Amino acid sequence: MEAYTSPLLATHGTFPATGADAGVAAHYGDPAREQRQLARASARVIVDYSQLGVVTVTGEDRASWLTTLSSQVVTGPLVARGADLLLLSAQGRIDFYMHALENDGTMWLITEGSHAQALTDYLNSMKFMLRVEIANRTDDYAVVGSTRDFRADTDAPAILQNARVWQDPWPGIVPGGYSYAQSVEHPGEGYRWFLSIINRVDLPALAESCELAGSWAADALRIEAWRPRFGYEVDHKSIPHELDLMRTAVHLSKGCYKGQETVARVHNLGHPPRRLTFLDLDGTEHTQPPVGASVYSGTKKVGTLTSVAQHFEAGPIGLAVLKRNVDPAATLMVREEIAGEEGSAPTATDYAAAQTIIVTPDAGQVAGRRTMGDFFRG
Repeated sequence: MEAYTSPLLATHGTFPATGADAGVAAHYGDPAREQRQLARASARVIVDYSQLGVVTVTGEDRASWLTTLSSQVVTGPLVARGADLLLLSAQGRIDFYMHALENDGTMWLITEGSHAQALTDYLNSMKFMLRVEIANRTDDYAVVGSTRDFRADTDAPAILQNARVWQDPWPGIVPGGYSYAQSVEHPGEGYRWFLSIINRVDLPALAESCELAGSWAADALRIEAWRPRFGYEVDHKSIPHELDLMRTAVHLSKGCYKGQETVARVHNLGHPPRRLTFLDLDGTEHTQPPVGASVYSGTKKVGTLTSVAQHFEAGPIGLAVLKRNVDPAATLMVREEIAGEEGSAPTATDYAAAQTIIVTPDAGQVAGRRTMGDFFRG
């Protein structure tokens, strides 16, 4: 498949992103200012996420069918605003992670661009005799992100006023959901994120009527809010419990679906083998480690840095997936290993990292926990 390149990359001063965001801008010349503007929410700022994929599901059975396949209930009003849903393997691992929106008789699914066709093919293989039609519409539609819903903004461009808008439910605990986070006051309480689906041909016009912020700005706000993302925190072993996705993407009381047995068993009787954590990184190096760098506790590798950003107020921050039993009080080290030239030894740069617990080490085993009522009953 030919690599995607956004037309907005032609904007003067643009620095291209890499990894899951390859094809769009990391920033447009001033990442700190872009992040401040994006965080304000009152400014008319958009983030080019046109590298994402868009898949549509139409037909009378679309909502009930997706409910039977996925981890979430999408037959009610929740999906009209925006829902998270997962398609899991039989072992409960995350195969597909989608943002779902019901609009005008169509279920719109936003996913990573590299997964759009695979998702389309999988859904087509599962429709059997049901009244559903699935299509990969990535060539026709593009996605832009914002901290503001432009539909009620009469001064916003008509392209955004008329867009189909998915509102991130994070960090709310949706019906049937469950929080594994330790913090009583979640740092994402003020986090607001919208993905607008527009006609792809309209994307260049937005650069003329809106301020642009790159993916670095959006990632910094996402990391600050402890928000996991498919292209970063999820790997081939991930189960939803590890990433605190039980709060938005899993309905614990819904009917049977593939992977449900693992979800229920880990939640009620076991522990997830890994846990998501937030990292405050040492900023004295004036650089930051790359995504994928190893995380160490002493001399032992205990996890992987999955997201990293330079926050305009908090400095260098990141998310990491660690082994469950890593001491929550331990000071960690993120190591960037640099291959040496032929015949020379590799070098490494270490970044001290203080962890803030997101998913607790004792997450799970809910069925075996005593409730407050248990204590009163003795």
